[in-house]
Amino acid sequence: FSRSNMTQRWQRREISNFEYLMFLNTISGRTYNDLNQYPVFPWVLSNYHCKHLDLSDPGNFRDLSKPVGCLNAVRLEKFEERYEMWEDDVIPKFHYGTHYSTAAFTMSWLIRVEPFATYFLQLQSGKFDMPGRTFASLSNAWLNCLEDTSDVKELIPELFYLPDMFTNSNKFEFGVDNDGVNVDDVALPPWASSPEEFIRLHSQALESDYVSASLHHWIDLIFGFKQRGEEAVKAANTFYYLTYEGSVQLNQVEDPVRRKAIQQQIQNFGQTPSQVTTEPHPSRNAPKPKYPLPINNTTTPVAAVCITPDVPIAYLMVHPLSSSTSLVTSISCNQMFAMNRWSVAINSLSVPEALLELDPELNTKTGVRYRRLGEPLDQSITPSSNCYTVTEDRRHIIAAGYWDYSLKCFATDSSRLVQSVFGHRDLVTCIGYSPDTVAGNRAIIVSGSRDATVLVWHWSNSLQRIVSSDHDPGADSASPQAILTGHELAIVCVAVNADVGKVVSCSQGGRCLVHTTGGEVLHSLRPKAVRGLPPCTKAHHVKITSQGHVLLLYADGSGVLAAFGNRGEQMACKMLVEQALAVTVSQDGSHLILGGISRTVEVRRCHDLAVVLTYSRTESSVRALVTSADEKFVLAGLASGSIVAFPLEWPHSD
Repeated sequence: FSRSNMTQRWQRREISNFEYLMFLNTISGRTYNDLNQYPVFPWVLSNYHCKHLDLSDPGNFRDLSKPVGCLNAVRLEKFEERYEMWEDDVIPKFHYGTHYSTAAFTMSWLIRVEPFATYFLQLQSGKFDMPGRTFASLSNAWLNCLEDTSDVKELIPELFYLPDMFTNSNKFEFGVDNDGVNVDDVALPPWASSPEEFIRLHSQALESDYVSASLHHWIDLIFGFKQRGEEAVKAANTFYYLTYEGSVQLNQVEDPVRRKAIQQQIQNFGQTPSQVTTEPHPSRNAPKPKYPLPINNTTTPVAAVCITPDVPIAYLMVHPLSSSTSLVTSISCNQMFAMNRWSVAINSLSVPEALLELDPELNTKTGVRYRRLGEPLDQSITPSSNCYTVTEDRRHIIAAGYWDYSLKCFATDSSRLVQSVFGHRDLVTCIGYSPDTVAGNRAIIVSGSRDATVLVWHWSNSLQRIVSSDHDPGADSASPQAILTGHELAIVCVAVNADVGKVVSCSQGGRCLVHTTGGEVLHSLRPKAVRGLPPCTKAHHVKITSQGHVLLLYADGSGVLAAFGNRGEQMACKMLVEQALAVTVSQDGSHLILGGISRTVEVRRCHDLAVVLTYSRTESSVRALVTSADEKFVLAGLASGSIVAFPLEWPHSD
């Protein structure tokens, strides 16, 4: 823990609260592979009864400086009394005889999904629990944790990302509770109209300013200096002694009967995470002040540069160099690429000044020669953002659309062709790229072709090429990791997100399939047929959000935008006023930015596709979009060959 920089990254808000809690769970020995040591997350809300949830109201949040057992003062008196009255020569004093995390609690939360339902049945001799004790209502679960002396449990990570756990899609028969109500789907709070809506708001609550400012107190209780010892006693945060690491040495217990009894006790009472620090955990830094954006300036460009006059920009990508400087890689329809400089400085009046500078190589004849991808695209291919990607280290451009059915990799420092990769039996029409943060040293590339297949490739960061394996010495010996099938016509667009393990591909005729990166088909997506909506047969852009949701852009009629959830369900679908040609998504998956023929750039919410901000018209249609590394600005590539930048302030998601 002390050797890691994760705490500092969390303090600087480089990683989310969810990511940091998963790090703490992992480093303290918690894992998805052990129900007895499952990751533990906090209750963050206290409002499960109102129709509207205001995440700016502290009254809607749980006090994170106290363990669950201390949230009810009346019940706490009973725990304190038991602690003071406890006398035993073997068993030390404790406040709580039950724990905040046990295998039984984990299975109870996830009883509607497999394999946890099967595990629960094995634990309960083939029967579900009594209906009155089955997890059936979030409001009741919260109240029980406030009032019941045998219930001080916390949450599990799935309550922040898995809507499936609230739906009894397997049609298990849990019975009828004491009120005569059939236990089926989980009853959600009034402020959540669906499981997806609950997950959206619950995850927003976890990342809220209130939780960010208080989370270090909860970390002290679960992983830190208030976990055990005198500080734990002061915080009324002590549990049965067998829950603590090192409380008993099982290998020194010679009697097998006694050893098994202790193991069963540990399993029943739960296990406290390993203590990662004995010092108070530092708090998270306050949010950085937002750039001042006067109303009359919020919708007009603050910077612009002309890259290729009258030649449309087809692709944009931003690569940060420092906190205030980035390289903006642009690729134009004539195969000219540029490594432009983007910077933001705060002037003497504390107002940010943005600057877009043209790649200096384009100012010289020699430099221009090193900024053109030498291989022309097939005449039947229209250059667009679907045809290109740039590696995370900005050293290579990978392009599709060549007559020889290959993917081609070019070095950005010289425009030299360094690799041609073959695998398809027809033109490669589109590619997608996603860093593989789990593997660390590679990225996943997907390619779609007119041969109706999608191939999954591995890009090696160390070898700087597409490989069959990370140790493949051959420059051109790459073979695909998976072949994704299910389409009958040419693939027109693809997207991949390695973090969520999804590939989405769309073919002519509108068929859109969701695969795992290993090739398993998950869903088929198509907007629901409603009056006034065109048939949606011309998908031309697809995005996967960090939450695993899918955004599809169709060219039918004046354009259609659709959003789908993790189970393939349609979340929203909107007719557009004019054709959209470019789309990008915020890092947290809450918003998307759209631009196109109308010459306007607009910000929409991802969950309902509602427009929340519209910028003034640009000089020509918008062909490519990307946000700055800090998401304070949006950069638009235009048909005129220019790049313009708008200040960006994400509106609050209602």
